[in-house]
Formats: sequence, structure tokens, C-alpha cells
Amino acid sequence: MQQDITIKITDREGVQHELLAPTDMNLNVMELIRMYELAPEGTIGVCGGMAMCASCQCYVLNDILKTERNDDEEAMLSEAYHVKPNSRLGCQIPISEDIDGLELEIAPEQ
Repeated sequence: MQQDITIKITDREGVQHELLAPTDMNLNVMELIRMYELAPEGTIGVCGGMAMCASCQCYVLNDILKTERNDDEEAMLSEAYHVKPNSRLGCQIPISEDIDGLELEIAPEQ
């Protein structure tokens, strides 16, 4: 049974989008941003979601997300620009029912 969740993402122009995200397609936040075309093509997910470029860096704006950064994510963010304590790589946040209501802001381009 398909279960869509709602995620709010603020794009780089400051516009907030309330998105429906399917939990049955094994997507991550980076892919959701690309799917809804919230950033120009070629500016999000440059590495294909391998945690190797930080182009999908987002700021987590609420406390819905309970997972911590993994080692690859920590390493990439240690070299990225515009990093904040609430920075995460969108490619490392899987879409699942437990992140329903997540609010994010896409970080500025690197």
C-alpha cells in the first residue's frame, strides 16, 4: 500500500514548497528535489547521490529527522561551503514514513 508523506522544502530563492513524497519508491530527499525541479538542472545531486559533492546540502529546520550523519556525510560536509550545525546531505536522507512533516531549506550553491 502506497503511503505518501508531506515534506516542506524551501528553495534557494526562499520559496517554500509543500511536497508529497512517496515512501514506496526508495527515494531520498535529493531525488525528491530533482523530481519536483526545485533547483536548476545540474545543481543538485551532481555526484548522483554518492555523498561525494555536497550539491544537495540542506538545512534541517525541525526535529522530525532522528538519524545522525554517517561517516561519508560527515567527511563531505567537512569540506563543503555554507555548512551549519543542522546541515545534512539530501542524498543521505531516505524518504520514509518516519520523516513525515520534515522541513528543509536547500543550502546555497557551493
